[in-house]
Amino acid sequence: MHLPISQIREISYQALRKHGAIDWIAAAVADAVAVAEAKGNKICGLYYLESYCQQLQTGRVQGHLTPIVSQPKPSAVYVDAQFGFAQAAFAKGLPKAIETAQSQGICVLSVAHAHTCTSLGYFTEQIAHAGLIGIGMTNASAIVSPPNGNQPVIGTNPIAMSVPAQSGGIAFQFDQSTSAVALGKITMAKAAGTKIPLGWAIDAAGQPTDDPEKALGGSLCSAGGYKGWGFGLMAEIFAAGLTGSVNSSDVAALKAPEGKPHDLGQCYLLIDPQINQHESFWQRLSQLTEAVNAQDGARLPGSIDKSSNAVDVDRALWDKLQLLIKDSES
Repeated sequence: MHLPISQIREISYQALRKHGAIDWIAAAVADAVAVAEAKGNKICGLYYLESYCQQLQTGRVQGHLTPIVSQPKPSAVYVDAQFGFAQAAFAKGLPKAIETAQSQGICVLSVAHAHTCTSLGYFTEQIAHAGLIGIGMTNASAIVSPPNGNQPVIGTNPIAMSVPAQSGGIAFQFDQSTSAVALGKITMAKAAGTKIPLGWAIDAAGQPTDDPEKALGGSLCSAGGYKGWGFGLMAEIFAAGLTGSVNSSDVAALKAPEGKPHDLGQCYLLIDPQINQHESFWQRLSQLTEAVNAQDGARLPGSIDKSSNAVDVDRALWDKLQLLIKDSES
């Protein structure tokens, strides 16, 4: 099915409202779902909507509590999500964080005790649209083992960065897991009955595997071995340590309908590009951009917005989502 993004946003909003999210929170989460679909990020889009609704009903995520925003230090903004959606908590804290970064030059925005945020780039992009450099980190349920180990310790622990353009908009951005691959790609491979590349995961005995089922019974590998492992540890310290949320090892399965709240943390750095009060940032960015663009076919990541106004959606998935709002329409 080829559907407009506006329709995806609307069904997401209606489903979230029906299952217990108040108006502005449902709108915040629905927008994130719609943006993910528009960017082709299927794993962070409608793929999560049924889970959101189930967890609203069981209380794994709160959809009616207002996040609490505080400012513990001049360059820090702290948001207690109260076990609610990360999207709503970020929206509540962002205005104060932007104001702080503009006045102090930098702001650490910590979102604590939150539901999974799915796509970090969705958040850092908003920071860059405010004219600030945005860097974000989060953790997730433990599915990545250390090099030479076979027991999961950290999550996919993604890192995202968005850099503003001098004329407005985004100069470039990236959003990537510190694991070799996102877990969703392995679950999708299992569902499709296909193998996975060696280097993505190990089995329960710590041996490399191309079998997605054995991979799901084992653990993921870090991207680039020790290098990715180091970045994953960095994300763990920022997301859990600085926010006071849980370590990856204490996070239950993210999509399970029932269980304790995710209690995850997200940490964002908002930096004024002219924090040192000179124009060299824009000059260096321009030089970097020109050096990349001078090579045929080469572009800085995320420098071209490939968002679509309409996307293909699996009909079986769409029919399932219709059931989420069926009662509210009767």
